Amino acid sequence: MAVTVLTAPALRDPAWTRRLFWASVAAVLLVPMLVVTEFKLWVLVEPDNLKVTLKFLRDFLPPRIDVEFLAMVAREAWRTVAIATAGIALALLLAIPLTLASTAALSVSALSGRMHALPFALRQSVRWLLILLRSVPELVWALVFVRVVGLGPTAGVLAIALTYSGMLGKVYGEILESGETHATTSLLRNGSGRLQAFFYGLLPQNSAELTSYTVYRWECAIRSSAVLGFVGAGGLGQQMDTSMKMFNGSEVSTMLLVFIGLVWLADLASSGLRKALG
Repeated sequence: MAVTVLTAPALRDPAWTRRLFWASVAAVLLVPMLVVTEFKLWVLVEPDNLKVTLKFLRDFLPPRIDVEFLAMVAREAWRTVAIATAGIALALLLAIPLTLASTAALSVSALSGRMHALPFALRQSVRWLLILLRSVPELVWALVFVRVVGLGPTAGVLAIALTYSGMLGKVYGEILESGETHATTSLLRNGSGRLQAFFYGLLPQNSAELTSYTVYRWECAIRSSAVLGFVGAGGLGQQMDTSMKMFNGSEVSTMLLVFIGLVWLADLASSGLRKALG
């Protein structure tokens, strides 16, 4: 009869030395970065700076809540959502074909083993294009388009479309290639076209994850559209920039509260959609 011997649990984490080592490495790397960025947190509590900060915050109260101003804020908040949604829609029009062109799982030439040189070069070129699109921040694209098409929402829509097409295309490709590709390979081997293999093989297995990431990016686009307004790309951010330049803290306070509510509603909508799909 076997006898079970109970041993007391270790009083010390056996991995603490490794964790301490990596924490020390992180600290050693962080300190020079703080020096380079001239990060000085104590500046915030210096008497002169604290006085300016408190005055700026006092101007936020009370928020402006008259009917005419709230109607304008509601209109600009809706425009902010419209900018984000239109930008994501255009980004999808660019990202989907670029994803299909860059996904190795849809390559017919790779079925026999190593992918042929020409298809490989084409896919790499598309991937470099996706890198280019997402490496330029939407704020920079907005500055460019404000000078091309003028102030207004059009610049914001185009800026979001270009940057987010690169982000969506890159992540879509990773999702499709990291999933199960057996069904897709079987369809291609039996004479199916690439689009058929995509719609009947890759898409059904990855649709929930693709949709979840798209909705998440739509949330990010709403936040980005407000930031883009500070460079003249329309929406709530542009009105907020105007109020800040006029030192009207009560208007800024109202718009900040509305924007917080807007992001909260977008989060609720995206969570509900994820649950419905999952």
